[in-house]
Amino acid sequence: MSETRVDRADVITPHQDLHSEQGALRGEHPGRSRNPVIKVADLAWLEFEKPDLDRAEVFARDFGFGIAARTERELWLRGTFAGSPCMVIRKGRMSRFIGPVFRAAGRADLDRLARETGTSVRDADVPGGGKAVGLLDPSGFPVRVVHCGEELPALPEQQPLLLNFGTDHRRANATLRPPREPSRIQRLGHVVLETRVFGRALDWYLDTLGMIVSDFLFLDGQRDRGPTMAFVRCDLGSVPADHHTLAMHLGPGTGYVHSAYQVTDLDSIAAGGEYLKERGYQRSWGIGRHIQGSQLFDYWRDPDRFMLEHFADGDLFTCDVEPGWAPMSTSGLAQWGPPATRDFLGASPSPQRVRDVIEALRGDNELDPARLLGLLKATRS
Repeated sequence: MSETRVDRADVITPHQDLHSEQGALRGEHPGRSRNPVIKVADLAWLEFEKPDLDRAEVFARDFGFGIAARTERELWLRGTFAGSPCMVIRKGRMSRFIGPVFRAAGRADLDRLARETGTSVRDADVPGGGKAVGLLDPSGFPVRVVHCGEELPALPEQQPLLLNFGTDHRRANATLRPPREPSRIQRLGHVVLETRVFGRALDWYLDTLGMIVSDFLFLDGQRDRGPTMAFVRCDLGSVPADHHTLAMHLGPGTGYVHSAYQVTDLDSIAAGGEYLKERGYQRSWGIGRHIQGSQLFDYWRDPDRFMLEHFADGDLFTCDVEPGWAPMSTSGLAQWGPPATRDFLGASPSPQRVRDVIEALRGDNELDPARLLGLLKATRS
């Protein structure tokens, strides 16, 4: 891909040489709102529907989730950390992603959010009770913001292995034998969404939920048209937050791409991956280390074809780190690891994908032929 030249004299920001090759040019998107309605504290859980909760529970246990609650109609999944559940799966006629649920920093934020958006605060259907505000983002995803009445207690952790480094010998007269068992999920990390209205959706999350951008990606030769992907984090002030809690990219479809769940370390990722492979599940891509966010990663498909990621060792940013800017490319997805697969990239043609492209090109959205060709080029670069 061609290189975009940046006048370093015009770009003096805290991010230089920190997390991306270059910063913003004058007049580009600032990556944050001047006066957001509220500032969410984290991603609480994700909501799905599936017809077979028994099958969903088997995969959930194999992937490393704990079970927070189970009824005939609902399955609540959790990690080992104290806090809210990671996911709820409700019984439905078809498998589909419903939307994300974010955690409010305080109960008063729900009142402010409801007042400013013309909605109301209602009871939240969550173990332990709580309150929630329901919204709809520009892509059409139902988005809820919750304040939970009770936190789930912590569960026993999968302990990191004691490693020897160079002359730093921490283990002697002992061997390492990580057990072949599920990677024990600690918490929900992030969700990635595809949207045809990337710019409008991004601004909505920044203006409404107070999130801030860690990194922008742009298409080769189209930087003047703005970014086509954003890695977005919660603004916790001086407290370091995950590099991204939400990531969004422009595409012909509107939907869920993947979600990511933190585990202890690389051995947990690898041993848990072997456990999944032995049980016949499909690895989508991995193991490797990302560039944006720096996470160690391993991607898998569940029986309903949803993609889930085990990750460890991700970047943490405080609020003063400005957005980085980098070209979008397949080779730019990882520092090391196997090449990104067609399955991970969504590059395998399907009737639904063809319909999405035709509908998007005919509709009133941000995808046009130049954008589409740029996205196709990025998957091959």
